[in-house]
Amino acid sequence: MISRTLLSMMGWKIEGSFPDVKKAIVIVAPHTSMMDFFLGRLFFSAIGIKVNFLIKQELFFFPSGIILKSLGALPVARNQKNNMVEKISQLFSSKKRMFLVITPEGTRKKTTNWKRGFYLIAQRSNVPIFLGAIDYKKKILIVGPRFDITGNIEADIKSIKRFYVGVSAKHPENFTVGNID
Repeated sequence: MISRTLLSMMGWKIEGSFPDVKKAIVIVAPHTSMMDFFLGRLFFSAIGIKVNFLIKQELFFFPSGIILKSLGALPVARNQKNNMVEKISQLFSSKKRMFLVITPEGTRKKTTNWKRGFYLIAQRSNVPIFLGAIDYKKKILIVGPRFDITGNIEADIKSIKRFYVGVSAKHPENFTVGNID
């Protein structure tokens, strides 16, 4: 209740509703600011969904590591091959209920090459992907549609990116979906 009130006081609205599923990957874009994290945490708290999220391992030092883990953070060593797809797939298998939030850009900097890990995890774990967005211009947190993967990763990523056309980032100069034609 506090989270929903805080969002409302800040002028933010929630659009859509979270589906009644036990496991899912939720991709959220655009991700151009640390404020995205705070809004996302408030959003999931407001709708009563406990989530996990991936965050760079470098932030897991004392005391922030303890806080991040309590919030659902899973550390990622970004500069080495670490088989995260397999590790996260095993985590999905071991849980009765799990929601993993991933920012497909993988960075707050401008990039056209979205990471594909979320797709590979969904494919291997046989869990649905839901699209979420943070639109700063409209001040809405969007629960978008379910996206069912086809196995054609190139075409699917382009389809997913189309959902984000017109969504306004906190720092618009750092967000693009790239070529989706």
